[in-house]
Amino acid sequence: MTKGSDLLVAALENEGVTRIFGIPGEENLDVVESIRRSSIQLILTRHEQAAAFMAATHGRLTGEPGVCLTTLGPGALNLTTGAAYALLGAMPMLMITGQKGILSSRQARFQIVDVVATMRPLTKLSQQIVSPATIPTLVREAFRVAAEERPGPVHLELPEDIAGEECAEVALVPAHPIELPVANASALDRAAEMIKEAQRPLLMLGAAASRPRSTEDLAKFVLRTRIPYFTTQMGKGTVPGGTELYMGTAALSERDYVHEAIERADLIITIGHDTVEKPPFIMGAGGPNVIHVGYQPASVEQVYFPQAEVIGELGPSLRLLADRIEGKIPNAQALLPLREGILQRVGARATEDRLTPQRLVHDVREVMPPDGVVALDNGMYKIWFARNYRTRVANTLLLDNALATMGAGLPSAIATAILYPTRRVMAVCGDGGFMMNSQELETAVRLGLNLVVLIIEDHAFGMIRWKQAVDGYADFGMTFTNPDFVAYARAYGAKGTRVDSAARLRPALEHAFEGGGVHLVVVPIDYTENERVLVDELRQRLTVQ
Repeated sequence: MTKGSDLLVAALENEGVTRIFGIPGEENLDVVESIRRSSIQLILTRHEQAAAFMAATHGRLTGEPGVCLTTLGPGALNLTTGAAYALLGAMPMLMITGQKGILSSRQARFQIVDVVATMRPLTKLSQQIVSPATIPTLVREAFRVAAEERPGPVHLELPEDIAGEECAEVALVPAHPIELPVANASALDRAAEMIKEAQRPLLMLGAAASRPRSTEDLAKFVLRTRIPYFTTQMGKGTVPGGTELYMGTAALSERDYVHEAIERADLIITIGHDTVEKPPFIMGAGGPNVIHVGYQPASVEQVYFPQAEVIGELGPSLRLLADRIEGKIPNAQALLPLREGILQRVGARATEDRLTPQRLVHDVREVMPPDGVVALDNGMYKIWFARNYRTRVANTLLLDNALATMGAGLPSAIATAILYPTRRVMAVCGDGGFMMNSQELETAVRLGLNLVVLIIEDHAFGMIRWKQAVDGYADFGMTFTNPDFVAYARAYGAKGTRVDSAARLRPALEHAFEGGGVHLVVVPIDYTENERVLVDELRQRLTVQ
């Protein structure tokens, strides 16, 4: 005989789970005890939302579902933002929540919320476990659904009496590889003819191109075709080679520097584009034709309605497409002469002696090795990192351009530092977003992680304040005061440094990495260029054209 909680943990071990993020409660104490006796590490977080962000990031970086654990009611509901983060960002994750006993209850409806129903619109699967005998199959199905295209979160609720109930031994369900079909030959032929006939072709690499299993074949496709490419925000870093073909990143939906190339293209081949991202360009009458290359058919939107599609497993489909067009694209590099001018404008003012966003991104890039990972929270600086930060390896700039929630930067960086203990990892957070999950500093210190947290301080919700100004509204409701962040870091057992000049930024970051441990670096930001650079110069370029 075996308990339901032991079956659950054995099923998780069978799936290769090595760590679970979360916070225990009364209703999952059986599960916690089963974890204690297993090979799985329980990583205690200080908030359930942070546990979900960490599990989702694990899934994003590995391709295998990350796992988080909470109790019922308030603990479970604190996962919902993380569930939406994983759903929109296509990150595989399993959430396990507790619940009061379902066979009998002496506490009426105390703390009881219908978590299964709450999670359904935020997950690919949400189900209550009603018998321990079903646990192995339900866990296997949950992992299958979470990891299959399009990846995302799933949820299992385990009531405490089912967790504690004993049943006969039940066989675990072994996982097996599932190979997706490659694109149809006629679709490949159609796309190949369109590419060969294009006068000004351009590649766009989107969020799904960042899947760990796809990046090598994608890089080879770019190098074989020699077509210039740009990326969406979540598609950055997907081509480790071929940087001489990189045209930029669409940090905005229109009127960004890279749109000079987008608007002149007559054909855009989008690879791995997911319309959940803020649009990298807006399709319209008279614009370029679009070929959608993806795991799944394109969602037809007002801003995205491709004229042809190549659907199948990305790697082998791209190899077959490259076989048809390699060396047969006479105008492959027609747009490449625009590259130097675009990148010059993007990189302007990067070394000015002011703590501008350009200078900050430049200095962060200088201290990060090619495989170092920067995990961004959400704020005004995200646009600058998306545009200015050059990536050489996939998933080395972790940003969220789907849910775009604040508060995810530090937890995401913690999960990354756990996965990659020998690589440099940096969280970049605005002062507003940092304070939403700042308590996880204790988690990072307790785990003995090496992590640098760069806090960009402007005492305001800067992006909304900027949009407020651009729209002509009065400056109202956006500013706040901060604690002494250096003292705050030390209170958690971390180190802290305040930078007061551009000249000190890079040395301070280097010192933080070399010293090891958790180190907060606080830098005031000069955002006075936002309107001029992000609005005035873009309008001027359009006027000149």
